[in-house]
Amino acid sequence: MGAIEEIILRGDVRGMRHLAPHLEPDYVTDCAQFVMDHKGRVIITTGFYILSAGQPETDGPPGAVAIGNALDELGFDVSYVTDSVSLSALASIVSPGHAIIEFPITSHRESSDFAQELIRNERPDLMISIERAGISSDGIYRNMRGMDISDHNAKIDHLFDQNPYSLGIGDGGNEIGMGNLAKIIAETEGLPDVPAVTTTTNLICAAVSNWGGYGLVTALSQAAGRNLLPSLDDEVDWVNTLVEGGAVDGFSGDNKAYVDGFTLEENAKCLTDLHKLLA
Repeated sequence: MGAIEEIILRGDVRGMRHLAPHLEPDYVTDCAQFVMDHKGRVIITTGFYILSAGQPETDGPPGAVAIGNALDELGFDVSYVTDSVSLSALASIVSPGHAIIEFPITSHRESSDFAQELIRNERPDLMISIERAGISSDGIYRNMRGMDISDHNAKIDHLFDQNPYSLGIGDGGNEIGMGNLAKIIAETEGLPDVPAVTTTTNLICAAVSNWGGYGLVTALSQAAGRNLLPSLDDEVDWVNTLVEGGAVDGFSGDNKAYVDGFTLEENAKCLTDLHKLLA
C-alpha cells in the first residue's frame, strides 16, 4: 500500500482497510492520473443526510471543495451538484465562481430526465462523487445503520449511470462508487450487508471521505509539482462554517465541530501528514 493510502486509512473503524487489497496498491495515485487524463469540465457531487438530525453532515463538503479548488488551479472548469438538503451547507464553503446545481429529490423517471438534460447542457468530461449515498440493489438509499434515507436523498446516481468517466470516494460502503466492490463489502464485517451498487470508473476508499479527497489532492499535487492541499486553517474554517449553518457530526448526529466522530485536532492529523508527505 502506498504512503497516501496508509495516511487516509489510519483511524479506520468501519473496515475500509479490508477493501484496499482489492484495489491497486497505489490506488489514489492511479485515480489522480485518471483525473488528469480527463481534464476539462468536471462536476463534483457531495452531501449526506443524517436522519437523526435532519441535517447534512460535516464529512463530504470540505473534501469536495478541496478537490474543486485544486482542479481549478490545474485549469479544470469546476461545478458542483447536490440536493436541497445539502445546498446551503455546500454553498457556504464553495469558492466564488464555482456554480452549484440543485438536483431535485424526485422520482427515478424525473431524475433520469434531469440527469440527461444536465449532462447535455454541462457536457462534463469527468464526474466525481465524495460522500454521497448510492442506491442499493433493492432501490433504497441507506445510512451506515441501514436506515432508509431515500426520501431525503436526490437520485444523483443517474448522472453516473449516464457518464462514462467517473470517480467515487467513500468511507462506508453505502456511497456512490462502492458498487465496484459491492460483493466484497457485503461479505466484510462492519460494512453494510446491502451496500450501494452504483459503480464508478475508479474508486478511493478512506477512513473518512474528506481524507480521501485530501489524498486525491495530494496525488494531484505530486503530479503537478506543487502543493494544492488546503491549509489546516482552511479545513477548520470549513467545518466550523458548516456547523454554524446546522451541519452535524455524522457519527453522533450532534451539531458540533466533529467529522465522523473525530475532533478538529484529531481530524487535522491526516491533512498534517499529507502536507509533510509533500514536503
